[in-house]
Amino acid sequence: MTKKTERAIPFIYKLIAGLFIFVGMFVAAMVFGAADIAVKDVWLALTSSATSDKISIIQEIRLPREVGAIFVGAALSVAGAIMQGMTRNPLADPGLLGLTAGANAALALTIALIPSTNYLGIMIACFIGSGVGAVMVFGIASMKKGGFSPLRIVLAGAAVSAFLYAIADGVGIYFKISKDVSMWTAGGIIGTSWSQLQVIIPFITAGILIALFLSRQLTILSLNDEVAVGLGQNTTQIKAILFIVIILLAGASVALVGNMAFIGLMVPHIVRAIVGTDYRFIIPMSAVLGAAFMLFSDTLARTINAPYETPIAAIVAMMGLPFFLFIVHKGGKAFS
Repeated sequence: MTKKTERAIPFIYKLIAGLFIFVGMFVAAMVFGAADIAVKDVWLALTSSATSDKISIIQEIRLPREVGAIFVGAALSVAGAIMQGMTRNPLADPGLLGLTAGANAALALTIALIPSTNYLGIMIACFIGSGVGAVMVFGIASMKKGGFSPLRIVLAGAAVSAFLYAIADGVGIYFKISKDVSMWTAGGIIGTSWSQLQVIIPFITAGILIALFLSRQLTILSLNDEVAVGLGQNTTQIKAILFIVIILLAGASVALVGNMAFIGLMVPHIVRAIVGTDYRFIIPMSAVLGAAFMLFSDTLARTINAPYETPIAAIVAMMGLPFFLFIVHKGGKAFS
């Protein structure tokens, strides 16, 4: 039944439906919050040069914040989809496999040792930290014969993440910068500015475009390495490029919002239930639904206890942890 339904509904219609959900979430994110904003005010802020207090709130506070949510949600979801395809591990996620913890530790060290560094420098440090974290996880997981099993990678990810978070906390305490580090790593997009977005958006856009370009190869890679080699793929080269893409997406996200687990786990699983196992469809749909999910989470964070903010990382974790346990219980095949 599922396969017949998938054939009956072309992907383009599913993508259009996803875009409608995304637009609805964007409008809701712009309207709801501590300040009472009407849809008309949002329209004026986006399309005219009129000025008012409400339009200023939209243009200077809400709009950059929600644009940041869109790109981070898309980046983490696409990174998670690539990781799950590359490793054939249904539990893969940038937040669970050491990437965000590595970026977090690198961010703390950069703030401590090079306090005058600019936003681009912090983001480059996050890229390096993400790479180091991922290498540590996969290095530990492959030490024993028969490595890279889903359970072993997740256990290595948990151990490495705990170690790297401890380093970040230790650096914060020793250099007396815990408050500064916490401002970055609390898992939120409060105070996102246009200048920050100008730095991260090109990296995230480039990463997603490369992922789309290599989506066909990723589909073959997700089946079997032997099949990929048999079809003439240079698997080492493709894996290296995709690994760099994951680091770009995860590092840029951490530089903006801090620690954010589970988005890269949940969204690709849900997307596979909708579009199947072809990554030519999974990558674009993950970007759209990941952006919509992040907008939804941020709207909840701003409204659930208004005028106070609830940490968006807590909102995501409350939805993500039960999902993670459900996937583990089903052996990773609940939505595949």
